[in-house]
Amino acid sequence: MKLKFADLWRWEGTVDRGTDALVGVLGFAIKHNLDRFIAGRVFHRSWGIFNHWIPVSRAVRIARLSARRRIISRRHGRAFAALRLGRGHTNSSTAARRWFASMVSCSFFSPLLNLFFFALLCVLPQREQSGNLPLESISPKAPLLARILPKSAMGSAAMSLAITLPFGLVFTVFGASILQEYGWGLFVALPFSLGLASTIIYGYGQPRSYGSCVLVACFSTIFLGCALLAVAVEGIVCLVMAGPLALALSLMGGSIGYWILRARWYERRAPAVLSLVLFLVPAIQFIDRAAAFEPPVFAVRTALEIQAPPEAVWREVVASTEIAAPTELLFRAGIAYPVRAEIHGRGPGAVRLCIFSTGPFVEPIEIWDAPRQLKFSVTSNPVPMQEWTPHSHIEPPHLHGFLVSSGGQFFLTPRAGGGTLLEGTTWYRHSLWPAAYWRLWSDAIIHRIHLRVLRHIKHRTEKTVH
Repeated sequence: MKLKFADLWRWEGTVDRGTDALVGVLGFAIKHNLDRFIAGRVFHRSWGIFNHWIPVSRAVRIARLSARRRIISRRHGRAFAALRLGRGHTNSSTAARRWFASMVSCSFFSPLLNLFFFALLCVLPQREQSGNLPLESISPKAPLLARILPKSAMGSAAMSLAITLPFGLVFTVFGASILQEYGWGLFVALPFSLGLASTIIYGYGQPRSYGSCVLVACFSTIFLGCALLAVAVEGIVCLVMAGPLALALSLMGGSIGYWILRARWYERRAPAVLSLVLFLVPAIQFIDRAAAFEPPVFAVRTALEIQAPPEAVWREVVASTEIAAPTELLFRAGIAYPVRAEIHGRGPGAVRLCIFSTGPFVEPIEIWDAPRQLKFSVTSNPVPMQEWTPHSHIEPPHLHGFLVSSGGQFFLTPRAGGGTLLEGTTWYRHSLWPAAYWRLWSDAIIHRIHLRVLRHIKHRTEKTVH
């Protein structure tokens, strides 16, 4: 790797992978620290590394600002634009000499895609050149995919991910943010199609092993998850929950893609196959929207033995004191957890407030059968979680109205010897599909919430009685 200062400004010639990586990393480091200095010293604003990728939906519209803040924001924007253009010339010149199309160097100015294409340029091997034409060994009559795909396994894997990732981002944002459908199109068709398409592109024109095909298929979903986290579409916890299903479907898509690559008819019909795969996701997303599936109601029951009479247990059931801070990783990761319970009134018609870490559940009492049964409906639900994210705050649509509790009850059964069997039940529904998969997560979470409440009641009651 040989680099001269003049190489940073020239557009002719070529550069190797090491030079491109060095210029990109150093350029970003210098640019980011200049941004921090100007934001802090001149405009008195904090500036973190993820400020470079603030999503458009959260950007402050300048028309809504006061006149003074509007002027400051314009100056702030002009200063950062000047810095970006300066670094843009350097990185674009090296990118253009590293790649055969100016399209990729222009991607420097696109949020998130610039990072992906930068990584792509760093891993793709150089093409063998003949004379001054880097691509003259490839026939201009060859299919477009054959002309742009490198021959090496690493290069074609990177290219397949570069092609499928933008489609994955667009389909995810379209389904989750525009259609607001978290169904079969998003959680089934998308990861399957990504795995299938990335494998087909990866193995186009070159024999590939089954292991490498499914590995590329799984990485297509992993990279999409990282991209969704980077552009503040989803948080870490939700991506982890969706991960097992998405990876299994990507592996399935990669396996089918490997079988397609071995078929003799594939190379003649590759464009048709890829078109059908890409059409599959939005088609199923529209079907989800049109079908408007009615979410089923599920019930979760959790029971605990308490060494105290039902009368003593009842007092803690109706209104519990402050519960200790959680130690479970599940709740510390952002899942909403119960803090205390309050009661306003007595008997049917009274209102119980179950205070969670994200807000209160409003629970009008329907059955007040002391000390045996307390049953209530739920008229107001707080958000089910606070997303873990590198951004300051995100609020994806699935936090509102997709996981809803409709009612609950406590049932107390006397035991021989003066004890009580305390059973807590929650009825809920969720609009996430496949329902059976997401029920595994929601049932487990609600069960842990029940245990947190029941153990607190057990501890308080047994301590008071004994």
